[in-house]
Amino acid sequence: MDEQFMTLIPSHRTYINHLINKAIIDSYAVSMESQTCWITMNTASKEIADAHLSKSPLYKYWNYTIEELFVYDGQHYRWPALQLN
Repeated sequence: MDEQFMTLIPSHRTYINHLINKAIIDSYAVSMESQTCWITMNTASKEIADAHLSKSPLYKYWNYTIEELFVYDGQHYRWPALQLN
């Protein structure tokens, strides 16, 4: 990660937040240890996902693969726990 990369992080985060707010990105996680990022996106095709990713200021630094998920589940997609009074 060079100085140029670091200067692009704030604008990249702004773009990612924009996609999260538009419900295009469902989850975004980055590992500093492996320098790997996982992004779960809601798009109609891989081409549309690629079009969104290509607009990131950090795009030129990435090598990535787009894979279609068959199942995506987690606690955030469950009904809230029932609280009895």
